[in-house]
Amino acid sequence: MRDTYPTNIFPDQIRKAIAICKKDIRIYYCKGPVIIFGLLLPLFLFLAFSIGRNLSLSFLVPGMLGMSVFFTSTSVVPVIAPWETRMKTFERLVSAPVTVATIIFGDILASAIFGLFISTVPVAVGLLAGTPIINFPIMLLSIVLSSFCFSSLGALLSAPPSDTPATVMMLSSLVKFPLVFISGIFIPLESMPLWGRFIAYLSPLTYFVDLVRHSTQGTGQIPLHLDLIILLAFTFSFFYVAVKLHQRSIPQRI
Repeated sequence: MRDTYPTNIFPDQIRKAIAICKKDIRIYYCKGPVIIFGLLLPLFLFLAFSIGRNLSLSFLVPGMLGMSVFFTSTSVVPVIAPWETRMKTFERLVSAPVTVATIIFGDILASAIFGLFISTVPVAVGLLAGTPIINFPIMLLSIVLSSFCFSSLGALLSAPPSDTPATVMMLSSLVKFPLVFISGIFIPLESMPLWGRFIAYLSPLTYFVDLVRHSTQGTGQIPLHLDLIILLAFTFSFFYVAVKLHQRSIPQRI
């Protein structure tokens, strides 16, 4: 499939991406892997970390929100491509007058909306527990941007031409779990050794958690504008690489 982007078809491709997003929402939100990897796993992981430890809410809430958005936003996209490859619906989709970028963007949009919806739960829990939101616009912007960033990462991880969702989810978990443990959720950046901080700066989740700390505590370890710029750079990079990899894997899927 050849991708072209004349300006006169751009709005039409956006409408098609929204249609793909609606299809994904209707079909994939209640799939088993999405429920397990997107909701139950981060919940139990957070409980195992927090119960029995004397940690302040100002430290726990950013970590809870970070894990929630990260896992939920990366749980839908990896299921879509292998599932549609197995059900033989992917062939019909790529034969339609849509670009690969449109298909990927529609999948990312569905996954990002899932992350945005679930993120309201930890935000509400934090507010009820007495954690203030000092800068609500930055909080909202960081959640929206991070949802798209993590969803784009999920699209990248779904590129291998497999028709088995469990295989892709396993690969996704091999990437996501190390990112969770190095991103300042369990250990603050200021408590890490220099080499640990260097590794943490390679994770997009680090910048989201730092933005949440800016929003709830008023301070972070990284300048706020730098958090936003780097997250935006990660988002475009993940999307670009995901599109290129899916273009290469399409012949093996159909």
